[in-house]
Amino acid sequence: MSETTKKKLENPAGKYPAPPFDRQPQEVPGLASKMKPLPDHGEESYKGSGRLEGRKALITGGDSGIGRAAAIAYAREGADVVINYLPEEQSDADEVIALIQAAGQKGVAIPGDITDPEFCKELVSTAVSELGGLDILVNNAGRQQAIDSILDITEEGFDATIKTNIYAPFWITKAALPHLPEGSAIIATTSVQAYDPSENLFDYAQTKAANVAYVKSLAKQLGPKGIRVNGVAPGPVWTPLQVSGGQPQDAIEKFGSVTPLGRPGQPAELASIFVQLADADASYATGQVYGAAGGNGHP
Repeated sequence: MSETTKKKLENPAGKYPAPPFDRQPQEVPGLASKMKPLPDHGEESYKGSGRLEGRKALITGGDSGIGRAAAIAYAREGADVVINYLPEEQSDADEVIALIQAAGQKGVAIPGDITDPEFCKELVSTAVSELGGLDILVNNAGRQQAIDSILDITEEGFDATIKTNIYAPFWITKAALPHLPEGSAIIATTSVQAYDPSENLFDYAQTKAANVAYVKSLAKQLGPKGIRVNGVAPGPVWTPLQVSGGQPQDAIEKFGSVTPLGRPGQPAELASIFVQLADADASYATGQVYGAAGGNGHP
């Protein structure tokens, strides 16, 4: 390797912006394009090397945040990618599709609400039709709203969190499984909240613990069928989920400061984990939860 192609060492603590950040409330679901500073999803930095050549991926929540970083990385590694998102996130989704196509891969945008079981079935069937199959499923989309007291969590809000974070992966996985061949990979985005829940994320933390159980149970069920199931447990990552109610605005000002690295993670910093878990080279990794929390967290 020549001197010009070597990656130079970087201090991870100073690699990306650190607090204080400006308060920046957005309505749910939030847009990455309106955040300050803009999140890094790997648009400029991620370089592929053909690790997922010929693969076919479906990513929920692929318009922004961690899902967007995974979509960009998958495309640059040679995969065709379908992303799902809410219609309100169309502008972010358009940017992702353009990046997928710029990588020379097929990118398909399918907007819709995954709290609807019929839409989840349609999402999978359309993805399979558009890509000519499916062998990577990333259940990434999530709902997070910070509420100080259980007394203030409405039944409607609780129901929406449970349906988005638990029911939707169930419905989507059930619909996808008949199409997944041996060697396929399923990846769930869980959270450090599954292991060390915050007092103001009572409902969200429970769903993330359920996602860990999803990974570990399903891995045992599908191992004999040759399908791997793994999870990723992020800590504080700079995404629209946080500024659109996932954190109170006073917490946004100091977001990520509690980690040993002293800053939030950027979605781009998790992309390589999603690639590794989808890559056939990780053939002995199943039922695992990979952590990425800046020095905090348990997995």
